[in-house]
Amino acid sequence: MFFINKIINILNLNNYNNNYYLKNKFNNILNSINLYDKKIINFDNKELKNKTIEFKKRIRSGENLDTIIVEAFSVVKEAVRRIYGIKYYDVQILGGLALNYGCVIEMSTGEGKTLTSVLPAYLNSLTGDGVHIVTINKYLAKRDFNSNKKIFNFLGLSVGLNISNINTFEKIKEYNNDIVYGTNNEFCFDYLKDNLVLNIKNKVQNKLNYVIIDEIDSILIDESITPLIISGKSIDDSTIYKNINKFIYLFDINNTLNNKFYKIDFLNKNIYYTSLGYNLIEYIIFNLKLINNKKKLYYKNNIIFIKYVTSLIKSYLFFKKNIDYIIKNNKIILIDQNTGRLCKNKRISDGIHQAIEAKENVKILEENINIASITFQNYFKLYKKISGMTGTAYTEKEEFKYIYGLNTIKIPSNKPLIRKDLNDIFFINEESKIKYIINDIKKCIKKNRPVLIGTISIEKSELISLYLKKNNIPHNLLNAKNYEIEAKIISKVGKPGNVTIATNIAGRGTDIILGGDYNLFNRNIWIKNNNIVKKSGGLYIIGTERFDSRRIDNQLIGRSGRQGDPGSSRFYLSLEDKLFSKIINNNIKNIINNIKDNKKFFIKNKFISKMIYNIQKSIEKKNFQLRKQILIYDNIFDIQRNIIYKIRNYILCNCIYNNMYKKFKLFFILKILKKYINKKSYNIDKLLIFIKKKFNINIKRKYKYVLYKNNIFSIKYIIFIINKKFNKFEKKINYRTLIIIIRNNLLKILDLIWINHINNINNLQQNIYLKIYANKDPYQEYMLNSFLLFNKMINKWKYKSIFKIFNIIKNI
Repeated sequence: MFFINKIINILNLNNYNNNYYLKNKFNNILNSINLYDKKIINFDNKELKNKTIEFKKRIRSGENLDTIIVEAFSVVKEAVRRIYGIKYYDVQILGGLALNYGCVIEMSTGEGKTLTSVLPAYLNSLTGDGVHIVTINKYLAKRDFNSNKKIFNFLGLSVGLNISNINTFEKIKEYNNDIVYGTNNEFCFDYLKDNLVLNIKNKVQNKLNYVIIDEIDSILIDESITPLIISGKSIDDSTIYKNINKFIYLFDINNTLNNKFYKIDFLNKNIYYTSLGYNLIEYIIFNLKLINNKKKLYYKNNIIFIKYVTSLIKSYLFFKKNIDYIIKNNKIILIDQNTGRLCKNKRISDGIHQAIEAKENVKILEENINIASITFQNYFKLYKKISGMTGTAYTEKEEFKYIYGLNTIKIPSNKPLIRKDLNDIFFINEESKIKYIINDIKKCIKKNRPVLIGTISIEKSELISLYLKKNNIPHNLLNAKNYEIEAKIISKVGKPGNVTIATNIAGRGTDIILGGDYNLFNRNIWIKNNNIVKKSGGLYIIGTERFDSRRIDNQLIGRSGRQGDPGSSRFYLSLEDKLFSKIINNNIKNIINNIKDNKKFFIKNKFISKMIYNIQKSIEKKNFQLRKQILIYDNIFDIQRNIIYKIRNYILCNCIYNNMYKKFKLFFILKILKKYINKKSYNIDKLLIFIKKKFNINIKRKYKYVLYKNNIFSIKYIIFIINKKFNKFEKKINYRTLIIIIRNNLLKILDLIWINHINNINNLQQNIYLKIYANKDPYQEYMLNSFLLFNKMINKWKYKSIFKIFNIIKNI
C-alpha cells in the first residue's frame, strides 16, 4: 500500500481522476495478483505452461487482456521463480502494469527493468499480434533476448532477435515470433525497406501492435528529430566543397559575438545571413566561376551554392573535433552526444558531413540522397500501443504527454535511496577545478573508494586523464575511441579504489556493482571487496561539467546508489564550462566577484545548484519548443509519406488492372489532350504529330476534318484510339505477365519520383525561413508549397508510369 500511495503522490494524470485511476486499477490488480500467486504455486510445470494455451483460447473467444491480466502476471511470476529462483518485487509488478496500460515508467538503475518488461510482453503477445521490445544497441538486445528467452519458451511462446546482416527469409522468420527483441535503428530501417520492396513476399514486418522501448527518453527525446535515412549516391561535388573552403576565412569564423556576415543561432545550430553575408557569397561563387553574373546566384539552379557555403560555415561553428566527431583512418566518424559511442555508419545530411571532410582535409565522400527517411518520433507513433522505461523520464513528462500522449509514472525503488547528492562547487577557471578534482580523487583512493568521473567529450576525458597520469593515479578511460573494451571497463568500476573516466555513462546498460563484477572474483573475495567499498562510502560520482539536460546529469548520478547501496555525487563547475558559454547573467557575475573579493578559487552553496537547475530548465524548455516546431513541419511530410506507403501497399496487395491502371491511362491521355486542346489553344496539328510519333497512330483523312471542327468529338476520339492501341498490345501479353509489368513499373517510378520529392521538401524546409522577410508565415507557406509539390509529384507519377508501361508492352 505504501508504494501505491507514493505513486499517487508522484503521478499527474490530467485526463483521469488520480485516486480512482490508481487505487481502483493498479492497487486492486496488484492485490489480486498476489492473491492468485497462492493458487498458481500449486500448479505443476505442464499446468503452468498450459495456461498460455488457455489464455489464447479465451482471447479468441472474445475476452480482452484486462480479464486475464491477473492470471497472466501471476503465471510469469511463478515461471521466473522456477527458472531463475527470483521473486518479483511489488514495485516491479506496478511497473509492469503501467507498461501494459501504455505509460512511460521511471525506474532507478538496478531495480530490474528487464524483468519488469517480461510481464506486459507476455500478456500482450497472447493476442497473436506480436510484441516488439526495443533497446538502444545490439549488445542490450542480445543480452535481454538471451536472459528472457528461457522464460518465454518455458511458457510456450517463441522469441526472435532482430539484428542486421541477416537475409530477408531469416528476417521474416524472426518477425514471425510472438516477441521480438531488437534495436530502434533495426526496426525503423526494416519499416523503410519494407516500403521499397517490389514483391509483398519480401516484406518482413508484421503488424505494429505493441512496443516496449527501453531507454525511451534516449530514443523518443534525444534522437526523436534526427531522421533515419536510407540513402543512395548523389553527384560528386567534392571539388566545389574544397574550393569554397579556401574562402571561408573571409566570413570571420572566429568572431561569434558580433559577426557582420551572419547571425548565429547556437541552440538550433543555424545561421542567418546579413546583406553583407549574401554579398560575400556572391563574390566567392563568382570568383570561383561557378556563375558568370553575381545576380544569377539566386536562380533556381544556382541557389545550391548558398547551401555549400552554409554547410561549410556550420561545420566550423557547430562541429568540433573530439567533441562531435573523431578522425579515424582518414574518415570522419561521428560521436553520439547522448551515449558517447561512435556512429560508424552514420553521416550528417544536407552536405554537413562533406563540409566537415573539407574542413579537416580528409577524403570527401559523395553526398547521399534520401531514398527513404522517417524520424523515430513518427515511426513509433505507428504502433497501436507504446510504452517505455528508463531511469530518467520524469523531467520530460510534459513532452511525453504532448508529443506521444503518454503518461509518465515514477516507480519507487524497492529499497530506500541513501545516496548523497552534494552541492555543486563553482570555480573561476578550469585549471583550478581539475586540481581540486584530483585532490578529491586522492582522498577517495586512500579510503579504497571507487570513483567514476563523467565528462562531456573525448577532449575533456583525455585532459582529465593527462592530469591523473601527471599525478601517477592509475585509471581506466572509456570514450568513443576505445568503446570496444567498454564491458570490461564497466565491470571494474566498482572495485575498491578504482578510478574510471567516461565521456557519457548514460545508457551503457550495465549495472555498476560495488566490489566489481561478480564474475571477476570468487565469492569470498567479492564479498570482502563489496564490504570495503560500502564502508568507504560507496561509488563516488564526479561530474566535471553539467550537461544542458538535467536528465543526462541524472543518468550519470544514477549509476551510484543502486538497490539501497551507499554512494554520493558532486558536480565541479567552472566559468569556462560549455554550459556557461551559452548564458552569462548577473547571478554568475556576482559569484565571480564573490570569489575574487574573498580571494578564493571556488565557492559552494545551494544557490549555485539552484541557478544551474534554472539554466538547464531554460535550455530544456527551448529544446522542447524546438522539437515541437520541427514536429509541426515533419507531421506534414509524415502525412505525405503515409499516403505514398499506403499507395505502395495497395499496389502490392491488390488487383490493380481495373482499379488503378485504367484510371491512370485515362489521366495520361487527358494530360496529352490538355497540352494541345485547352482554353488558350486548339492545336490539332501538333496533337496529331505527337500521337504519330509516340504511339505510331495515323488518323484517317475522313476523321481529320471532323477533329478540326468538333472539340468534343476530338477528345472522345483521341481517347478511343489511344486506348485501342494500348488494348492491342495488352492482348498479346499473358495477363499475369501484364500485371507484373504494370505493378513493377508503377512501384519503380513512384519510388524514383518520391526520392526526388524528399529532396525537394528538404530544400523547401531549408529555405522556408526566407518567407519571414516577405512578411509571410513560414509554416503556412511550407504547408501550401509542400502539398503543391506533392500533388505535382503524384500527377507526374501517373503520367510517367503509363508512358513507361506503354513503351515496354509495345516492344514485347
